[in-house]
Amino acid sequence: MTSALDIEGAQDLVSVATLAARTSSVLEKLRDSARSARAGDRREPTFTISKAAELVGRTAAAIRDAEKDGRLPEPVRGENNRRERYTLAQINDMRGVFGTRPYRTAEDPCCVVAVQNFKGGVGKSTLAVHLSQYLAIHGYRVALIDCDSQASATTLFGYVPDLDLTEDDTLYPFLREEERTSLDYALRKTHFDGLELIPANLRLFNSEYELAARMARGSGELLDRLRIGIDSISDRFDVIVMDPPPALGAISLSVLRAANALIVPVPPTVMDFSSTAAFLSMLDETIEQLTERGLAPDLQFLRFVASKVDENKSMQKELLNLMRTLFGHAMIRTPLKDSAEIDNATARLMTVYELDGPATSSQVRNRCLAYLDGVNQEIEVDVRSMWPSHRARLRQEALA
Repeated sequence: MTSALDIEGAQDLVSVATLAARTSSVLEKLRDSARSARAGDRREPTFTISKAAELVGRTAAAIRDAEKDGRLPEPVRGENNRRERYTLAQINDMRGVFGTRPYRTAEDPCCVVAVQNFKGGVGKSTLAVHLSQYLAIHGYRVALIDCDSQASATTLFGYVPDLDLTEDDTLYPFLREEERTSLDYALRKTHFDGLELIPANLRLFNSEYELAARMARGSGELLDRLRIGIDSISDRFDVIVMDPPPALGAISLSVLRAANALIVPVPPTVMDFSSTAAFLSMLDETIEQLTERGLAPDLQFLRFVASKVDENKSMQKELLNLMRTLFGHAMIRTPLKDSAEIDNATARLMTVYELDGPATSSQVRNRCLAYLDGVNQEIEVDVRSMWPSHRARLRQEALA
């Protein structure tokens, strides 16, 4: 006999299925009506000659001279014979001509950095994507691996993850199939020259259960699986950025095992600070357990970033000062302040670095770029400090 509770439960299930179908239909329409925001139609960011000169490390006059004498192609000109802006690919060609590429040498280790916290809503994916794009703009060879089934990082590159991608486009097959030897199958070019992406979608969530179940049966070496995959592609990149799930699960443990650098975004609120304290306690216990199993991560640097900062709030200012005292030199000096520019760019499934102009106002955009660049510049110094070939150069730049 069917009870009222059974009927009520069945109605709930039908309601969920109906809502899922409706949302998928809406997403399909959004995708079709906003193709300019999608991955296949994205354009590289472009730069004026003065910005190009700054990025290349030469003067605008030096670029013009190289164009005149044939070392660089003649500039593209538009209406009124005006010089058009340069793409990132053209700037990287300039770096090759002038010998200013910042690549690591073959003897330097690839920096594998995890942007990690066990709480959602702290700006983890925003930081991971902007860091990846900043490094690509500055000439590094970068891979961004989206390890989070929520796929926020993937979405910021213009994909509708569960419509544009299948599970075979993600980490899932490599984590599941031990006969695979490389992550190369999942890498895809982005509209940023020098930046490649391994995307995620909701199907990646299945791997959490599968990995946990297999590890419970004694397959401890599965924690090394992601590290093995990263090793298979690391010779092609200077920096690999990972965006893991905001939870202590099998994938997050795998990310921690694979990383040699860790960045922890922390909004200066009581709730987020409390969560970060718990994160550090769990992280300490996890590292101890991994060490006992011979799987200790080899972290070259650990940094904390104050994210989503609103210094108009007195409590945030107090907590920010407290964090600076507690974390000392591990704290990134520049706060990543809350900005309408980031919110507006994200609403377009884009980032601040790829917008040609302000999504809000020039003043707000410039202020936002100053915060983003400040944070990323400090991380860039940490990355280069890992490379023996760059340490002497960094010392020279510090003295200049």
